[in-house]
Amino acid sequence: MLIEVRPVARLRGPKAVDVAGPLTELLDVLKGSDVDLAKVRVVCDWIQYKHNFRGVVDVRQIAPGTPDEELEIAVDLRRTGEGSLAAETTALLAGKGDPAGRVWLDTWSPGSEGCMWAFNRLYWLYLQLWEKATGHEYESTLPGGSSDATNSGSVRELIADLVKSWDDLAQRQSLPDELYVVELGVGNGNQAKAWLDEFRTVDQENGRGYYRRLHYLMCDYSPHVLDIARTTVGDHGDHVSSLVLDATTPTTALGFLRYKVFLVYISNVYDNLPCDEVVNIGGQPFRVDTRAYLTAESAAEISESTGVPVGELPGLVQKLLQIGPELLAEAMPTCFAGTDAAVDFWRRTWQGLQRAERFVPLPGLDSYAITPALSGEMLRPLLDAYGDVRINVNNGAVASFADTLPLLHPFGRLVCHDLFITDVGQSRTGFRGPGKYDGSVVNWVNGPLLAHIGSRKGMDVRFAPFAHREGTNITTMTAQVRD
Repeated sequence: MLIEVRPVARLRGPKAVDVAGPLTELLDVLKGSDVDLAKVRVVCDWIQYKHNFRGVVDVRQIAPGTPDEELEIAVDLRRTGEGSLAAETTALLAGKGDPAGRVWLDTWSPGSEGCMWAFNRLYWLYLQLWEKATGHEYESTLPGGSSDATNSGSVRELIADLVKSWDDLAQRQSLPDELYVVELGVGNGNQAKAWLDEFRTVDQENGRGYYRRLHYLMCDYSPHVLDIARTTVGDHGDHVSSLVLDATTPTTALGFLRYKVFLVYISNVYDNLPCDEVVNIGGQPFRVDTRAYLTAESAAEISESTGVPVGELPGLVQKLLQIGPELLAEAMPTCFAGTDAAVDFWRRTWQGLQRAERFVPLPGLDSYAITPALSGEMLRPLLDAYGDVRINVNNGAVASFADTLPLLHPFGRLVCHDLFITDVGQSRTGFRGPGKYDGSVVNWVNGPLLAHIGSRKGMDVRFAPFAHREGTNITTMTAQVRD
């Protein structure tokens, strides 16, 4: 048996977490079971997200259905005081992680293909309805209640670097007439307004006339978000355009700007894109497959509120994800009195949504595709260097990053503020998602993987702590053509 305690920073100090109590309780259950203890791994996390997709304890099959099948028992140390750890573990072991009463909402699939991410897409498509139901804008759910991209110090620093590069090109008579800046994931437009207001002021002070030549493109997946953002930056008139696009494939809409963009500006986007996970155990890579479910208690509560039998909830959830709450209310008026009732069903289901996991062997990393264009071989340097480790693949972020680089002018740069790990070892000492932010998903982003991919494409990728707000977990990534 192997026992791994990941939140090592919480083992010391006046508020040190109690590990001995939960582990003793867990070991007593295992000793009394018929499980082969030589094939058990116990992993203890501290899940910092108040809302997440995990139970207090979970049992995962490793290489299910093979002679080498093992079990991983995952414990959230933050919540071991909730309920009976022994009773829950016993029930899970009896069904090898599939206890009676769970209402499954989808089938086993790689994490990025699970319905958790379908809910995430639903949130951005129907954000206006969600905000109406909650009574607050989504940005207020971010740590600190706002994006770090609106920080005035950060904006001034970014503009100063950009203007310097334009000055250098202008002296060589190499500066294009049209100066393009692209923002992916504009939120409510506040960060675009902060940037544009500051840029206009700087340009008025130095008299370069760059503002007259500026084209700022706001891009987002959500039409509702873009509508709000356009109003926010209304006083910048013809200098701003907006495009609806999928952040994972920006060149689909922005291909006409290939090699022309001087700045791609991104904040809190990569952590909200579909993500697989890969685990290395004893030198063998495994893909983490997931399956969404509702507990018996959550399913019963939702069934009572809608009048839909528990057995029909999976079909109803899939219909919600396919057509959205407005059409769902029209299609099923006997269940929902109107759109507000359908949104209530959506929110209740999201609140109760949990995710089971199992580890499926990968015959080789080259058999796994991070994106259609990038093989899992890109993961080898990360997995080989750290032994037994579980890492986020961040398929959506990788796709977005790789597809954005061709847009950059030879003197352009990509600047991204987000939740990055900057060393794979950080995945061994803390929980890196997924968590729930309001109605969407948050995941830490695998910085070393992006740096490795960028290097293969001739880019210099660097990470630095966000310098303009104390206590933040945000890191700034900068990518530009290697000198």
